[in-house]
Amino acid sequence: MEQTRLSDGDVADQRGSRGGQRSGQQSDFDFIVCGAGTSGSVVAARLAQDGQARVLLIEAGGDDQAESVSNPAHWPLNLGTERDWGFIGEAAPGLEGRRLPLSMGKGLGGGSSINVMVWARGHKEDWNHFAAESGDERWGYKSVLDYYRRIEDWKGTPDPLRRGKGGPVHVAQPDAPQPIAQALIDAAGMAGIPVFDSPNGEMMESAGGASIAELRIKGGKRETVFRSYIGPVITQPNLTILTDALVTRLLFEGRKVVGVEALVGGRRRQFRARHETILSLGAIHTPKVLMQSGIGHEDELRPHGIAVVQHLPGVGRNHQDHLAFGCTWAYREPQGVGGGGCEATLYWKSDARLSHPDILQCQLEFPVPAPAEAEIATPEHGWTMFAGLAQPKSRGRLRLCGPEVNDPIYIEPNSLSEPEDMVAALAAVELCREIGNSAAFTPLVSRETAPGKRDRAGMIDFIRKSAVTYWHQACTAKMGRDSMSVVDNELKVYGIEGLRIADASVLPRITTGNTMAPCVVIGERAADLIRAQHGLTEVQQVAAG
Repeated sequence: MEQTRLSDGDVADQRGSRGGQRSGQQSDFDFIVCGAGTSGSVVAARLAQDGQARVLLIEAGGDDQAESVSNPAHWPLNLGTERDWGFIGEAAPGLEGRRLPLSMGKGLGGGSSINVMVWARGHKEDWNHFAAESGDERWGYKSVLDYYRRIEDWKGTPDPLRRGKGGPVHVAQPDAPQPIAQALIDAAGMAGIPVFDSPNGEMMESAGGASIAELRIKGGKRETVFRSYIGPVITQPNLTILTDALVTRLLFEGRKVVGVEALVGGRRRQFRARHETILSLGAIHTPKVLMQSGIGHEDELRPHGIAVVQHLPGVGRNHQDHLAFGCTWAYREPQGVGGGGCEATLYWKSDARLSHPDILQCQLEFPVPAPAEAEIATPEHGWTMFAGLAQPKSRGRLRLCGPEVNDPIYIEPNSLSEPEDMVAALAAVELCREIGNSAAFTPLVSRETAPGKRDRAGMIDFIRKSAVTYWHQACTAKMGRDSMSVVDNELKVYGIEGLRIADASVLPRITTGNTMAPCVVIGERAADLIRAQHGLTEVQQVAAG
């Protein structure tokens, strides 16, 4: 049956802007994908690609047509706006009782509409761990390399083993990195850290290293995953895109999901899925919708009057995020900012015995103000290195405060609750200071402004009071085979028919680095599994728009 695109509760034309025909009556589809973010955009595009399956893509936010989305320098302007869910974590004892702002993209493109656009694939050991947890080698690194070759349109030095060409996702390093980025690479080499031509590929099969970053910036513009994947198929009549529509709950027939209810234009509407519903709402809203629909720990659902459909105690547990501590230096003279402000990155180990890096350091070419509690002045001109935990051991959780869609969800990050995280944080900051105070920066930098020289107690105080998040929330509906797993190796929710999850919440542990690229892989993998089960034609390459 022919369909049109919907926007603002009604219609979006092929440019994703307001306008077009109204088609408010259509409610039956073959597949419903909830969330037009990094993973959901991939799933919807791949399912709609052959023109046969009727696909509905539902998004709570609006379009991605804004200068703050397309301009690489303006991404911070989206934080705290209608393009940001604006979550706030509960007070964390490990952060001296502070509550962390937990931004998350809202709108077409999701996080890829408001992030810094760093393309980080995850380490080889991440993917091999996922394969072991799921019992499925198709989640292992060897298989994932095949996905990355399909996904990427890599503009760097050819590497047929590891890199793709002609895929939907434009990936490139900056043509002329700022001097401060090159200084970081030089300083890392002086510290004995290997320097690589690329932060992906060989570097992510090793103990770590430093490299000029890879970015999703094309022709001077940020390119969201929504544009990369949905752009080439957006005019197809079998794809419907509904924006400003908040999914409220799943619809069941017994233990089978047959669609969703959504709040559209102030009223509740129901949409039916003939085959499957896919939740790609992110690591906060995916478990929230599950719990408010009756899937979760029965002892936590019943007090809110929610009828239990499936007891799954892992829903909302295992919350993970990358934590960072801003180390800042003042410039001698103002310097330029390239791309989105992040042109160099570093991964390393806090302990040589580890199998893969547990330190993530992302250089920002501008000074990032420290939280007020840290009582550290920010220089007018300078740069900040986010010394971060790539593999935190602390685990948080989500809790409902009520059964209704507008009832907020409690996010308990539990940051720095495990002593191993403080040990790694101290090592990360120490390494950052060693590199930042290197002679390689002398021509550009006048002084270190944070944290400065401190004893151990003072450095711990700095870490607890200055910690912020990379906004990489994940792992709250994890894939696996134990009692706390929510989905199996095919991303199907245990005990429920017709429902899969495809977003960062399915990760058993957070990946080493930014999560955008792994979320694209999750979307591709989910689409392959769905297409195979329902006999859809094999995926053909989606050309970049």
